[in-house]
Amino acid sequence: MVDARTRWSALAGSLLLGAAAVATAVPAAAESFSGPVQPAAPFLSTPQLPEFDAFYRPPAEVIAARQPGEIIAAREVRVATFSAIPVNVDAWQVSYRSDDSYDQPIAAVATVLKPRDQVPRGARNLLSFQMAEDSTGQYCASSYSVQQWSIPGLLSGQAVASISFMETQVALQQGWAVVIPDHQGPNAAFAHGPLAGRITLDGIRAAENFDQLGLDGAATKVGMMGYSGGSVPTMHAAELARTYAPELNIVGAASGGTDADLGALVNLANNNAASGLILAGIIGLAHEEPEFDAFLHRVGTPLAQGLLAAKDRMCVTYQALTLPFMNIKGLLDTPGDPMDAPEARYVLDRTRMGKSTPTMPVYLYQANMDWLVPVGPVNALYGTYCQDPDARITYTRDNLSEHLSLEAIALPSVMLWMRDRFAGVPASNGCTLNDVGSMTLDQRTWSEWVSIVGETVAGLFGKPLGVK
Repeated sequence: MVDARTRWSALAGSLLLGAAAVATAVPAAAESFSGPVQPAAPFLSTPQLPEFDAFYRPPAEVIAARQPGEIIAAREVRVATFSAIPVNVDAWQVSYRSDDSYDQPIAAVATVLKPRDQVPRGARNLLSFQMAEDSTGQYCASSYSVQQWSIPGLLSGQAVASISFMETQVALQQGWAVVIPDHQGPNAAFAHGPLAGRITLDGIRAAENFDQLGLDGAATKVGMMGYSGGSVPTMHAAELARTYAPELNIVGAASGGTDADLGALVNLANNNAASGLILAGIIGLAHEEPEFDAFLHRVGTPLAQGLLAAKDRMCVTYQALTLPFMNIKGLLDTPGDPMDAPEARYVLDRTRMGKSTPTMPVYLYQANMDWLVPVGPVNALYGTYCQDPDARITYTRDNLSEHLSLEAIALPSVMLWMRDRFAGVPASNGCTLNDVGSMTLDQRTWSEWVSIVGETVAGLFGKPLGVK
């Protein structure tokens, strides 16, 4: 049982989080990777599951000897749409050092990709694309899911990453290099923003240190993008960049369906269709928070104990389909609201966005009728950021879309916005709120839709992405 001292320590930790973030020591610069790059496996080889792949588990002393963002190992991989249709780009996986949310060294993995066109060294931009993993098993990670001959998402349950990889291909069509971090870390800590933000920033460092991408080191223009579960690493990275990775030249961050307050997600999902998925988020938080994990097992009902075990290593589809319309809070036997217990309050406070204002321009977009991620906390996050006179925030609320549809609908707008940031077009100073009927009505995006569809279809038939 957690004693009173531990409970008060947890509460004190949440109150001091903002000050601790400012005081975080900036890691020493990571060195460029000069080691060997393993060649791709034979064409018909199936990739190993991360749980059984030593690439994901370097020795602890090797991890500790590196600086955050420093590459440990690299290998060429083949990537494919829906695990089968090859994508005509250059692709590698990099294993690199990062830190968990308690400053302990961990190994992280990212997929880095670039078009096969020839551009002068240092001329290519880099997009850090945070896919929504929304799962509690490492085999659900993006780096595995995008590989050719990986278990298809319809079978593994990781259908989200399979679909998001098509969005990644739109970024490659722009001629950008892309890094896709496994932002949930080695323990699949779904929804833990402070951890995911660090892994994302260190993934950018690793990409800049990977010679094969031909980037310009820390001078490289970097964008960040993520939707829903991908918003967690994106916006936590945007908030952390000032103190954790100030050397990075991040020119913009775009986030949709933003999970600004996990407590609000629990309240909305309780007895609702999304309860199975949000319970997975609670389990994911416990993967990074030992005291919260002990709390769940201590106060959980017998049904809760069974679900904690059954859902502990599931991918997103099966998480969502396991007991929707469940009374999440009723699974925990506590007086009052279990989310008000000190152990839960500490974790929810620790993972809430709005601790600091991003220094780069930010594009937020949200469906007013979002049934999974409530609009209220996103409105509050916008208001919090905009109290800073240096904030540069554009916020678009779509009044006709919902959570699933907005991700695709908003894609052309996000690409246009990010393209302007890479081109050096100044973002508007201050804060801009746009309420629209539907983002599809923006005529500027119509020609972009034509290009996206045409290039995507051509890519399915083997056209090199991003090669004009």
